[in-house]
Amino acid sequence: MGLFAYSVQAQEMATGIVFRDLNKNGIQDKGESPLPGVCVSNGQEVFKTGKDGKWSLPGSQDVGYFVIKPAAYMTPVTKDQIPQHYYMHKPKGSPALEVSGVSATGPMPKSINFGLWEQKEDKKFKALIFGDTQARGLTEVNYVTHDVVEECIGTDAVLGISLGDIVADDPNLFKEINESISKIGIPWYNIFGNHDYNRGATDDRFSDETYERFYGPSTYAFEYGQVVFISLKDVYFDATGKYKSHFTEQQLGFVKNYLAHVPQEKLVVLVMHAPIVYCDNRKEMFDILKDRPHTLSVAGHTHTMSHVFADEKMGWYGKTPHHHFINATVCGSWWCGIKDESGIPHATMNDGGPNGYSEISFDGNTYSIQFKAARRPADYQMNIYLPDDINQADLDTTTVLVNVFAGSSKSKITLNVEHHEGWTTLEFSPMRDPGVAAMAKYNPFLQSMVNGTKMDTVFGWEMDNPSISRHIWKGKLPSNLPQGTHRLTIKSTDMFGQVAIGHRIFRVR
Repeated sequence: MGLFAYSVQAQEMATGIVFRDLNKNGIQDKGESPLPGVCVSNGQEVFKTGKDGKWSLPGSQDVGYFVIKPAAYMTPVTKDQIPQHYYMHKPKGSPALEVSGVSATGPMPKSINFGLWEQKEDKKFKALIFGDTQARGLTEVNYVTHDVVEECIGTDAVLGISLGDIVADDPNLFKEINESISKIGIPWYNIFGNHDYNRGATDDRFSDETYERFYGPSTYAFEYGQVVFISLKDVYFDATGKYKSHFTEQQLGFVKNYLAHVPQEKLVVLVMHAPIVYCDNRKEMFDILKDRPHTLSVAGHTHTMSHVFADEKMGWYGKTPHHHFINATVCGSWWCGIKDESGIPHATMNDGGPNGYSEISFDGNTYSIQFKAARRPADYQMNIYLPDDINQADLDTTTVLVNVFAGSSKSKITLNVEHHEGWTTLEFSPMRDPGVAAMAKYNPFLQSMVNGTKMDTVFGWEMDNPSISRHIWKGKLPSNLPQGTHRLTIKSTDMFGQVAIGHRIFRVR
């Protein structure tokens, strides 16, 4: 039974059946049996189907019903690979906004049925994770396409997730960016971000109307293998259009009600746009998760990449710190930067890392995360900062800085110079990346006005100010290096045991 209590006093109810859709036509035909044990939700209450496959949930004039895809089953997808796991009920449609939302659906259907079919799902699988594609106009849709989508074609990942800010304040572009990402050829799930907002909305519940037209409810869940994914809209808008990072009571209720049906041995992955540590009521969400042994949360939004290990200071009271991963952004820092020979900006992120995406590899209820820089070799995982030429007398005072893009406080970074025995451990030293800090000095938007107008900038859009990078290490060279050319090697071993190697050649004079 569902984990809720409600009154039958004149409240509209939605009902339906979950069934095995053997011919994948969306209709329960003769011989297509009901599916028991499948969860269906209205975004707060959760109902688990019995032997007859039936479900029943309270209705309203603005609600999305969705089936939670169980492991080893699949829902239909559109030609753009968008999962069709939902039914939006809006009898009068979305309110009139700058960009259209959901059309009027009319009265509640007599039965809202969800057809699923079986598919093979291994306990080992991979998911592609895109943060902030954030396209302004078709030019930047093309950047997304050529910079990351084309290289993902042929991936062995079985699904993908975009972590919000799919577009940059123009929900009309959902269509074009969906069409491009669909060419990767795998089901693609989408999260709502603050730049996916419907301008003109005077209530948070209307902020995602166009998102709902393309993707369905902005809070939903699905399962694959031994992993449970829960999508949460964690940007909350007030009547003036300002937002904060916040979970609604309905969302908290949904997570609590749904997880009551989820075995403890499964890995629960929350996916959202703004980092969970930004949420003003994160402790309420943490309290729901704290007794579960396997959890992870993933977000975008910051145009940086970092691993946060939430503890009691952040409101987490589980046995071990909660791992929150802030993913790299596809757009880097707003598609800003000098264009390369193919016409795509360098798009360096605010922490000095290149723009790109991540691949999460799951094995049962364990996981590892691998970063991939856009259009770069897979082994490009760090930048090493060291002068090309060093006076022998300055060796004692010369610092090696290393930005390991996907590194964390749990990474071990070591240094070796050719022909010198042993490896020296570098010191974890969060700071502004020197490369991106140098670029910011030349951002013409930061310079004086010319005839009362901002100067045109070779960087395209205005660069964000550099942020503190949470994945920089520093160390010293051996003080007894002879004059000549030397090879420096950096070895990074991350929290998952993954090793990355980088080299830099320099001269001692």
